[in-house]
Amino acid sequence: KMDDDDDDIPQLSSQTLAALQEFYLEQQQREDMKTSQGFNQYSIGSIEEDWQLSQFWYSDETASCLAKEAVVAAGEGGRIACVSAPSVYQKLKELDGKDFSVCILEYDRRFSVYGEEFIFYDYNQPLNLPENLLPHSFDIVLADPPYLSEECLEKTAETIKYLTKGKILLCTGAIMEEQAAKHLGVKMCKFIPKHLRNLANEFRCYVNYASGLD
Repeated sequence: KMDDDDDDIPQLSSQTLAALQEFYLEQQQREDMKTSQGFNQYSIGSIEEDWQLSQFWYSDETASCLAKEAVVAAGEGGRIACVSAPSVYQKLKELDGKDFSVCILEYDRRFSVYGEEFIFYDYNQPLNLPENLLPHSFDIVLADPPYLSEECLEKTAETIKYLTKGKILLCTGAIMEEQAAKHLGVKMCKFIPKHLRNLANEFRCYVNYASGLD
């Protein structure tokens, strides 16, 4: 009889149920925020992290700090490139500055909603870039390579060096300090970036110019 099989149906633990409920509640809150008046398509979290793409968004404070640093470093009328750093791009757009321009180089095509400023980017093909993206045409390049590996950093570094007029702001793990110096000539700053969710690896910022992050 069917009744005899009821015992075989797996039951969710109370912790799993609670976690599920919290997840659905968070989702609902995000949807509510999106449909509420004044929703900003550039706000951090408007596009959710995809951990399979090794995405981890910065906290609002960190994104603000990095965005403001990039604007100052770029100077008036400056051009800023965000390489695999969409939450800083979003914050720059939120600032709505008239005296700088910005583009986002990103593997995740969801960011194509941002129109012409979105450039599809795969670090495995570091120089496979649109023809209109001229070499050394950005006053500062802010990059956050998706993986903590020398191979990923080395390939992203090719892109950074192609794009930048000189200034580089790199965000990656503390364990990458030697490789960051080797491939990009950048030094660790005192500023410690934070993420919306705590990461297992200590994260740091590196620059090759006199920045406001010290």
